[in-house]
Amino acid sequence: MRPTSSPVHEEQDVPAYFDDGLDHDDVDAKFYGLGDKFYRNYNKCLNARPCNENGEFLLPGAPPLPPSIKTNDDWSPYYNHLEFETTELLFQRCEMSARQTDTLLDLWAASLLRYCDQPPFSDHKHLYKTIDSTPLGGVKWECFKINHLGEKPEVNAPPWMDQDFDVWFRDPCLVIHNILGNPAFKDELDLQPFREYSAENDERCFQDFMSGDWAWDQVDIIGRDPETYGSMFVPIILGSDKTTVSVAMGNHEYYPMYMSIGNVRNSVRRAHGDALVLIAFLATPKTTKEHASDPTFRKFRCQLFHTSISTIFTSLKPAMTKPEVVRFGDGFYRRTIYSLGPYIADYEEQALLMCIVRCWCPRCLAHRSNLDVDALCCCKEFTEALFEERTLAEIWDEYGIVGDIVPFTNNFPRADIHKLISPDLLHQLIKGIFKDHLVDWVEKYLRITHSKREAEQIMDDIDRHIAAIASFSGLRRFPQGHGFKQWTGDDSKALMKVHSSFLAILFLNVRKVYIATIEGHVPRDIVCTFRTFLEFCYIAHCNVITESALKELNDALQRFYHYREFFKMVEVATTFSLPRGVSREDGDEDEAELPRSASIVGDNDLAEADDGPTSLSAHLELARTPQRNHARTVAALTTELVIPLAQLPRYDGQVRVFNSASSRFYAPSDLSGVGGMRTEYIRACPMWRNEGPRNDCIFVGTDPEANGMRAYSVARILAFFSFNYKGVTYPCAAVRWFDTIGNEPDNDMGMWMVRPTHSANNSPFFNVIHLDTIYRAAHLIPIYGTRFISPDIKSSNSYDAFRAFYVNKYADHHAFKTAT
Repeated sequence: MRPTSSPVHEEQDVPAYFDDGLDHDDVDAKFYGLGDKFYRNYNKCLNARPCNENGEFLLPGAPPLPPSIKTNDDWSPYYNHLEFETTELLFQRCEMSARQTDTLLDLWAASLLRYCDQPPFSDHKHLYKTIDSTPLGGVKWECFKINHLGEKPEVNAPPWMDQDFDVWFRDPCLVIHNILGNPAFKDELDLQPFREYSAENDERCFQDFMSGDWAWDQVDIIGRDPETYGSMFVPIILGSDKTTVSVAMGNHEYYPMYMSIGNVRNSVRRAHGDALVLIAFLATPKTTKEHASDPTFRKFRCQLFHTSISTIFTSLKPAMTKPEVVRFGDGFYRRTIYSLGPYIADYEEQALLMCIVRCWCPRCLAHRSNLDVDALCCCKEFTEALFEERTLAEIWDEYGIVGDIVPFTNNFPRADIHKLISPDLLHQLIKGIFKDHLVDWVEKYLRITHSKREAEQIMDDIDRHIAAIASFSGLRRFPQGHGFKQWTGDDSKALMKVHSSFLAILFLNVRKVYIATIEGHVPRDIVCTFRTFLEFCYIAHCNVITESALKELNDALQRFYHYREFFKMVEVATTFSLPRGVSREDGDEDEAELPRSASIVGDNDLAEADDGPTSLSAHLELARTPQRNHARTVAALTTELVIPLAQLPRYDGQVRVFNSASSRFYAPSDLSGVGGMRTEYIRACPMWRNEGPRNDCIFVGTDPEANGMRAYSVARILAFFSFNYKGVTYPCAAVRWFDTIGNEPDNDMGMWMVRPTHSANNSPFFNVIHLDTIYRAAHLIPIYGTRFISPDIKSSNSYDAFRAFYVNKYADHHAFKTAT
């Protein structure tokens, strides 16, 4: 439903064709953002009305209640000013050890005996207890123990049955209070679920968590209870990663669990540590090799996981049905009601959370032998019905469900783990599909279609392709390609301890360049498979998902399904029923239901992305310090850069040369600040990390009326410099231009092609441009062709060694939009 009026426009009628399917009596429609470019329909069932500390609603327009002010002599929880100053000195300034603290306090106590007095603290434990009771700051850590309570063998009982397992956690209720009460977040919280639309064409837009359908539907369910009227819905987002933290020589292992709330906008959740909180370290029991495969022990490990999570969130359970009053960062109190929301995990943890057998789908009822078939989604009611009708063995064999494990969600209202599980894009797309399947299939294809020696030569050449790619800001370089040879020395021992995380980071970067490095060695269908996969990833990674983007996402998915069949045709892959992400069932979930809502990355206001100028712009600045031992005149600069003097403007004054410049532009879908601004460094230096010169390429704005790549020309920075003319300093760059090859991107690669520009006499074409014409850095990948390249080609001379290049639109999400 559209708003009936706005401060700018006259009354607007809803088009006859537009039906949003909403009960308009329960919807509050408002224009949003500058210029009324968007409007939102807010769910009024739970509208987050301000109240007082007793839960009594305030009148509209009433100011927040002033916070209670302590008296000047109130140092609680410290007894007096002396206790506070002593604590600050010992704990914060001197960081005194516990033993030294005890010694000092004993001496202090001895000196006060004659006066029948005592020091502020009796020992270090008293000091630490007082610090922990301080109401301000982080929530303190607590611990509980879990052990086996089932039947034990009378003789030779496994050692794990007698062990206590520690679970460390922070009270999630207090953590949420801190997030909601943080003044820094007062303007970055969505208090109500909403549905956002473009005022121009009524197209639905998804961005932050509360714009999704799940939050809206939950509020509809909660709103059926009259006691929840006027409350605020707070969904809890969870995530865990089995990254092991070894303690006491590895005798104990934990892995972390994180928590956030869906009301915090994605940009804040990503930028502020206080919005994404480490909530617990979950125990991972160990036992002897003799008992490690014992079904009883494995069942205990699984149930321990669920019992731990259930215990951790027990403090939130009362406020999941009856609202509690919480003070917010804007000074108002509000009645809040909680619900467990999405749980983000990789496939291994999904299987543990869903209580399913490995290699079965965590979302639907498809058999593990054919995950591509259409199947109904699994739900709590269905599994409970199975328990009544089938045996545990039948449920295991026919449905892949572990029937004797109770999910932690069974202990909480409105929680169904089958509906809350959310994919881990990093592990399931990047490391799953890309590394574990696609890259592996390429190598298998080469070994099938070539002799062993030829296949290894081609793979070595692909590694040389990757190693020869020029440096780029934010892109990790791989001097020996994507293979693991560089990990075999003594320096790699540390990497072995974080092998899984390093693999994820490695292939997160390799995917950005891999497609161009295999071209010429593999058929077109394989190249197109990688292209459609990358397009799917970058569309899904956008900070704002529109209905048009969902169609593009589905189109990329269908093309991926089409091209991947080549691997089955050449017998590289025998099946696509792989639970890590290649099967159809993993990609067909309703993107509109949780549009990046469970993701821990994103941006804040959609309005910020569209209320600025229609043309893309950036702010460029030269480095603060000019470089010494560089040219001081234009003539000397042309000699240093090997540029004909006639191709540069005449200037007889002094110039200052810089090795870099920074570009600041709006890129909310990439790593950026709260406002979506990203800073990128463009370099033109004679020596980079002792490997050779680095001269980055750039996008130069040439046609402000055009879109995408047609609005820019590509050039290579030879030097940054500035000069002063009539009291005005002009920042400039000496560049070598590139010409675009053709009028469209390459059909197979989906990337534009460029080549160095030459003058009429076939000499390179140079120019000097103002810094303001530069948009941002561009990344070029050589068009390698079918011939093997020399191992002497390095990243430092890549731009000089090849004649044509692809403009890498997969360098980052912003480049994906710019170079289309």
